[in-house]
Amino acid sequence: MKIPDALQIVSETHTGMVRLHNEDSVNFDTALGLAVLADGMGGHNAGEIASSIAVSVVCVEIRHHLGSIRPEKKDVVSGEDFGVKLLREKVQKANASIFHAAANQPQYSGMGTTIVAALFYANRVAVAHVGDSRMYRLRGKIFEKMTRDHSWVQEQIDNGLISPEDAYNSPNKNLITRAMGIKAEVEPELQVFDVQVGDIYLLCTDGLNNMVEDKEIGAMLQSLKADLPLASKQLIQLANNNGGRDNVSVILVKVNGKFSRPFGWLANLFTWSKN
Repeated sequence: MKIPDALQIVSETHTGMVRLHNEDSVNFDTALGLAVLADGMGGHNAGEIASSIAVSVVCVEIRHHLGSIRPEKKDVVSGEDFGVKLLREKVQKANASIFHAAANQPQYSGMGTTIVAALFYANRVAVAHVGDSRMYRLRGKIFEKMTRDHSWVQEQIDNGLISPEDAYNSPNKNLITRAMGIKAEVEPELQVFDVQVGDIYLLCTDGLNNMVEDKEIGAMLQSLKADLPLASKQLIQLANNNGGRDNVSVILVKVNGKFSRPFGWLANLFTWSKN
């Protein structure tokens, strides 16, 4: 089965109930199995610029390169999947673009963004993230966070100084320790997971998980998993009902079947044979 038939992807974004501008950016491409979300920061709408650059560069670059090379192909030097290498390199390229824009245009000085990008291929998903935008997975009745925040409170949790419950209520939970565009280089965290039919993946900015506890997010997804567009809208509404103190964005990806993807001349041959 091809990816467009095996995956359903929907997204929603909202300014929230307090902020005047939406500095989140989201994009996805079902045909590529690609979903990207970013949460910008910086004054004078610079956060919107940073997140937009991040999402645009990653999507355009990956779309260009996946026209000729299969993402499950192994890199001869590193031995990792080409899809993983591609995510890393394009996040780093986006970081450089943001950094240089901020350096050359005073009104964008200090701008940055988080990012979480997921690439689905060959019955698995590679995810790259920087900052505290997250990816979750609902598998059966189990809802769990698949990424680890690059944040001050996460470091406190890792060091046993506070509990996850304390972290949720911490006044410092918005302090991130890694972001795109702040330095000339950044190292995204990358992971690869096998996917199963029926899985639902949630990519979100912290405007959701700072307003809604994980167990509530999981329960909402569980109850509305048959209607992904409604689920995305209700998650946004839940965050806003709880105060909506930040922009809030979600991307939901549902795995409806096993998948592979034809590329290059194979893709052209497939398309020609269907005409």
